[in-house]
Amino acid sequence: MRNDPGRLRFEITNVDGGARAGLLHTAHGPVSTPAFIPLATRGAVRTLTASEVAHMGFELILGNTFHLFLSPGAERVAELGGLHGFMGWERAIVTDSGGFQVFSLAHGNVADEIKGRRGGSGSGGGVIEIGERGVAFRSYLDGSKRFMGPEESMTVQAALGSDIALVFDECTPYHADRDYTARSTERTHRWLDRCLAWHEANGPLSQAVFGIVQGGVHDDLRRESAEWVAAAAVDGLAIGGTLGRDKSEMHGVLALTAPMLPREAPKHLLGIGEPDDLLAGIELGIDVFDCAVPTRLARHGMALAPLPDSRFRFDVDRAALARDERPLVEGCPCPACAAHTRAYLHYLARAEPANAGRLLTLHNLTFLERLVSGAREAIGAGGYTAYKEAILGGAAPWGAVATPY
Repeated sequence: MRNDPGRLRFEITNVDGGARAGLLHTAHGPVSTPAFIPLATRGAVRTLTASEVAHMGFELILGNTFHLFLSPGAERVAELGGLHGFMGWERAIVTDSGGFQVFSLAHGNVADEIKGRRGGSGSGGGVIEIGERGVAFRSYLDGSKRFMGPEESMTVQAALGSDIALVFDECTPYHADRDYTARSTERTHRWLDRCLAWHEANGPLSQAVFGIVQGGVHDDLRRESAEWVAAAAVDGLAIGGTLGRDKSEMHGVLALTAPMLPREAPKHLLGIGEPDDLLAGIELGIDVFDCAVPTRLARHGMALAPLPDSRFRFDVDRAALARDERPLVEGCPCPACAAHTRAYLHYLARAEPANAGRLLTLHNLTFLERLVSGAREAIGAGGYTAYKEAILGGAAPWGAVATPY
């Protein structure tokens, strides 16, 4: 682990069992942890302005290196003030490496894997060759041949000017066998060394770098990867790769992996953001989480709500809501709940889906921000276990006393 407070400093302020609260000090201000990170995939959180995201209480967002590399291009973003100036966001930014998106062209995304497909689902892009140097692929925008490897990923992230850059890695899918996962993990470790060498010679002085622990669902590979990444000159650690075929297996992989990582290191769980998974991860001492769940659900007419038996999902498209004058979720302070009825949101979901998606995005992000801020308060009071059980039992994550939905 690297110890350079000029790039990043992590301060643990409260501990309650395995859970901890803290402050992640970045070049663009502190981030209170545990924290959920909204995705600003192409330089914006979908349907929202930067000021709206900040107003909800978020202090850190995630930019997508792969998509910004293809359009508008890292050079243009750099010319326009880096990603902070480009999108008008004054707080901290973490950028992913682009590895997940590049390899999704070869392995397929989550939906492809669930449906048994191999490779992408027909977006027009595709991998040409995976080699030691990196990955050659065709852009999904125009079919042009492009290339990304460790040095290219770090070059793009340096131009974007993020506060935290993630190293280039391969996110192996669940269907990869142990042999492939082992070879991929070893290559990811070699790429980590190349990322760090490039950044040491060329990277912004204030930009921190997080390594990524891989290894799939294999205990020994996860342990080897955790030891390798923790020994490198990184500023923090992320847990990536497939975590299993279901929640039970995922929680088992996390329960194995998280304790292997140095206590003093900030820990980022990549691509996980369901309410119950956040609660489980926080209990294991994970500090930050990113996921597309809140915005993706909103685009499909789904609201996050204290409904654990329904996977915390509330479908506003249901015909039964057409005359329901209650707020979407009682007590929620978001604009969708404070100013509108279920009947109106149901109507929008059918007549004006873009407007419905925007309101539901505001709601879903508010739900998760209140969930993690409530967790921070509970950790500080020594009551995290009770808080977690209350949420899993159907309590709402706001107010001094959680109110059943």
